[in-house]
Amino acid sequence: MMNDPQETTHFGFQTVNKDDKASMVANVFHSVASKYDLMNDLMSFGIHRVWKRFTIDCSAVREGQKVLDLAGGTGDLTAKFSRMVGEKGSVVLADINDSMLKMGREKLRNMGIVGNVNYVQANAEALPFPDDYFDCITISFGLRNVTEKDKALRSMFRVLKPGGRLLVLEFSKPNAKVLNSAYDAYSFHILPKIGEWITRDADSYRYLAESIRMHPDQETLKGMMLEAGFDSVDYFNLTGGIVALHRGYKY
Repeated sequence: MMNDPQETTHFGFQTVNKDDKASMVANVFHSVASKYDLMNDLMSFGIHRVWKRFTIDCSAVREGQKVLDLAGGTGDLTAKFSRMVGEKGSVVLADINDSMLKMGREKLRNMGIVGNVNYVQANAEALPFPDDYFDCITISFGLRNVTEKDKALRSMFRVLKPGGRLLVLEFSKPNAKVLNSAYDAYSFHILPKIGEWITRDADSYRYLAESIRMHPDQETLKGMMLEAGFDSVDYFNLTGGIVALHRGYKY
């Protein structure tokens, strides 16, 4: 008997039951958590740091504000935000995966960042925070792993203060055919080999490459953000559209 199409979703190029996807994604990140930062540097040739710096610059976060770093992983953005909001502000590093959350907590504490950061295991589709709470929300390379993206965007909108902004940093669709071809070759042939070499797990990095291809392109994601309630939504293509930063406001 075939599954009801409303009850299935994508896990990379596979079609799986919606109820199974979260645990399947969790297994991927449990597997790669200890090597996550190293793999980010190798996969992007260090350029992910530039993408994240641009996201920070677009955040307009100020001293005393509340920031949610959603799917925050090992805390690269949280570390920056912690310094920006100061003692009177606060940052929540939230991730659905406890292995990633533990790596982030350990990394930031080793950096001496303890006073204004809290760690919360949370599902983006049902954020455990009050309405109108955060001044800024970022989700960096995490939205493509969420099962119900529309639901997650509405949840982010709910917990964002009026006047606040959402920043979605995510892999997207390259805007040049020649770049698209080279990117495909790298993603499906080289990336899994790097994953096998560093983490002994080619399958997880094959999934990550597939999940990028299944993620909405720039205009589609912009439309989803508008549908969720965000205003003045725009996006910036980075590195030829390999990555895009989407920005939306709650008025």
